[in-house]
Amino acid sequence: MNTDYSERKDYVAKNLEGVDLSFEEVLHLFDLSLPGIGGIADEIRRVRCGELVTFVVDRNISYTNRCVSRCKFCAFYAKSEEECYVLSKKEIIRKIKDAVDVGATQILIQGGLNPEIGIEWFEDLFPAIKREFHGVQLHCLSPPEIYFLARNEAMSIRETLERLNEAGLDSLPGGGAEILCDGIRKVVSPDKVSADGWIEVMEAAQGMGLKTTATMMFGHIERNEDIIEHLFRIRDLQNKTKGFTAFIPWTFQPKNTELYGIVKEPVSVTRYLQVLAISRIVLHSVRNIQASWLTQDFNVAKLALVFGANDFGGTILEENVVTAAGKEYKPAKVEDIVKAVESVGRPVAERNTGYEIL
Repeated sequence: MNTDYSERKDYVAKNLEGVDLSFEEVLHLFDLSLPGIGGIADEIRRVRCGELVTFVVDRNISYTNRCVSRCKFCAFYAKSEEECYVLSKKEIIRKIKDAVDVGATQILIQGGLNPEIGIEWFEDLFPAIKREFHGVQLHCLSPPEIYFLARNEAMSIRETLERLNEAGLDSLPGGGAEILCDGIRKVVSPDKVSADGWIEVMEAAQGMGLKTTATMMFGHIERNEDIIEHLFRIRDLQNKTKGFTAFIPWTFQPKNTELYGIVKEPVSVTRYLQVLAISRIVLHSVRNIQASWLTQDFNVAKLALVFGANDFGGTILEENVVTAAGKEYKPAKVEDIVKAVESVGRPVAERNTGYEIL
C-alpha cells in the first residue's frame, strides 16, 4: 500500500507535536510500503536530529557466562560447569586498558545471572576501574542483572542501584528487554525478569537521575502486535521520565540457540528497516535511534540512516553474545565508521555515553 502525502504529513506532524499514536495507527504502518514508512521516519529524523550521525568508541566485556536464566534465544551461557567462567578484576582492568589505549570512553560490563556474584563484587570492581581510568563511563548491568542481584541480596531495586551508583556505575544499558510482552517472554525467556520488572528497574534508575538506553530484539516468535506493545511500554515510560537516551532495535540471530528449530535465519533486511522506521515514528520522545551494524552489516547500517537512525552505535571492540549465536564479527575502526557515514553524504562525530559530542 502506498503512502499518500496527507497520511505521511499526519504521521510526521503527530510525532513532532508529541502526540501518542494509537495501536491501530501503528498497526497500519506495517501495511505501508517500505519507502513510505522510510520517508516518514527520515523526515522526522531530519527535524528532530538534523544531519549529524554520531558514534561511540566502546568495549563490551562479558564478565561471566554462568547464567541461571538459560534463555532459549541465547547461545552464550555456559552449558556445563566446566565451561563457566568469571573474569578476574585484573583481566577486566586489562581489557579496559586495551580499549582506552585506542580511544574508548564507554565500557559496557554485562554478563549472565550468576548467583555466586554478589553486589560486593561490583563494589570492589567499579571503584578500581574509576581509579585507573578517570574519563571512562561505566555503562553496565542490564535490568535483568539488577533485578536478579537485588533479589539475591534481599534488597530493593532502588537500594541496589544506589550502592552500584555510589561505587561508580554511570548508566544502564537496555539489554534483556527482548520483547516487553510476557506472552513472548514466557516462551523465550521464562526464567528472566518480567516485562513489568524490566520497566521497574529502568524507572527506578531514571528516578535517581541515571540515564539508560532501551533495546528490542525481534525476529523470533513475536507478532507485529507484540512489537507495538514493546514500543508503547518504552514510549510511556519515556513520556513520564525522559530517562532513555536512545533506542536500539536489533535482530535475533538464531544459529546455535534453542530456537533454531523454529527460526532458521535472521529476518530480512527489509523487515529490519521496517521495524527501525516504525520505532522512529512511534517513539517521539526518544531522540536517538541507533543502527545495528553488528547484527546487520555496514551497508545495511548505512541504509538505516535514511530509515530514521541518527546514531551508528559503537565500535564494539569486544562482543561475545551475538557472536556466540554464529554471527561473524570484527571490531569497527573509527575510520571505518567515519568513511561509511560520509559515503552517504552525512557529517559524523564521536560522542560519549550521554550523547555529548567529543
